[in-house]
Amino acid sequence: EVQLVESGGGLVQAGGSLRLSCVASGFRFDDYAIGWFRQAPGKEREGVSQITNIEGWSSYADSVKGRFTISSDRAKNTVYLQMNSLKPEDTGVYYCAADLFPGDPLALSEYDYWGQGTQVTVSS
Repeated sequence: EVQLVESGGGLVQAGGSLRLSCVASGFRFDDYAIGWFRQAPGKEREGVSQITNIEGWSSYADSVKGRFTISSDRAKNTVYLQMNSLKPEDTGVYYCAADLFPGDPLALSEYDYWGQGTQVTVSS
């Protein structure tokens, strides 16, 4: 059974940091790129970042460049999203997803499997 399980969300003040984790199981981790997406209340889900597990190539949305860092631990089948200098506009449910044939790294339609999400709330 394919599973992607996110954790690490929570409530943090503006300027603070959080590290999200995405643990994958049920598929060949190295074959997939893993992306992070977020959805704020009343808004569409948007791409945040992606990493390819073997090459380690990473992509970021302009809104998070310089503040967020994605990384992968292949031994643990886990992808992390380190989020620094958080802003209230970063608030939302954060999802990880797996993409077998990476194309546009931040396009929702690329992704084959999705996790259930973890809530991130940044207070001002």
